[in-house]
Amino acid sequence: MSKPGNPLELVDRYLQAVRFWLPKTQRQEEILAELGEDLRSQIDAREEELGRPANADEVAEILKRCGPPMVVAARLGPNNHLIGPTLFPIYWFVLKMVLFWIMIPVFVFIVGPVNVVNSGGNWGTAIASTIGNLWSGWFIAAGTITLVFAVLERAHAHAGIECKWDPLKLPPIRRQEKKPSLAPTVCELAFNVFGLIWILLLPQYPWLLFGPAKNVLSAGPIWHVFYVPVVLIAVFALLRSTITLARPQWEWFPPTAQLLQTIISMVILRYMLAAAGVTATGAWHPFVVVSESVRNSAQYAHVAAIVNVSVLIGLTASWLGFSIAVVVQTWQVLRYLDKRVSSAAEAALLLR
Repeated sequence: MSKPGNPLELVDRYLQAVRFWLPKTQRQEEILAELGEDLRSQIDAREEELGRPANADEVAEILKRCGPPMVVAARLGPNNHLIGPTLFPIYWFVLKMVLFWIMIPVFVFIVGPVNVVNSGGNWGTAIASTIGNLWSGWFIAAGTITLVFAVLERAHAHAGIECKWDPLKLPPIRRQEKKPSLAPTVCELAFNVFGLIWILLLPQYPWLLFGPAKNVLSAGPIWHVFYVPVVLIAVFALLRSTITLARPQWEWFPPTAQLLQTIISMVILRYMLAAAGVTATGAWHPFVVVSESVRNSAQYAHVAAIVNVSVLIGLTASWLGFSIAVVVQTWQVLRYLDKRVSSAAEAALLLR
């Protein structure tokens, strides 16, 4: 890194590096403001002593006495006893990277499909097995990482960190991205709440689906099979919106959860389309049927046929739309992971 034109820019670089390691709590900005004020007071005192503005090397010396950003963040953040303040930021970063940024994609895109093949196409068994394996993998990985860092803590393997960093090599200031508005998430949450209520009321109030046609049309038996999966998808969507609104600092969650919801929706749609198709006996399972009171009416049978074809076309188009969405959302997740890896690479420069 070259020396900045304005020596005081090193302070902003330093605070940016400390922010990376600080937990994203409500006190983060307060801690950074107090630290920045203290550093600038030290620089003012140094300039008064010198009788001139401090240069980059002199500002860097003050920052070096303050300590590496990682250590300072641990010292100013919450106390952690099993893993000491020096190693805890690295431990927490590695833990999140392994559990969420590595294991989830591996299990979704590699282990999951393998389990589907091994189960002979039984998706229920494959999904349950994948979730069970992921949970076991999380437990083992978390325990192993914690044990390794606890041993490092006891062995004082980090004793030489403070003398191995150079403030002049701090990454440059990154432009702060504008925080996304919460309004879309709030609207989505409200939509998901009303959507779930609507789905739960359908069995008792079919007019919510058919309107005036409820006296001549009824839901086909196929919906009895897929009603529970549809309800579970609606519950998942509601939980996703709620968690996104409650934990906006979880930047990894919205794209990952949206991708997972889209994949599950595709699986349900695929089975629904397969169940509605013509069977070996020449019959098929319609989405709507004519009510008992008008079962002998050829006119209403024709109407039911038109509705069934329309629903079939709509579901097929939805499946194709989900297929495109999976590609787009996968790219968004990969782009986020790439951004996090780049941030980790910049943070690694702090230890050099």
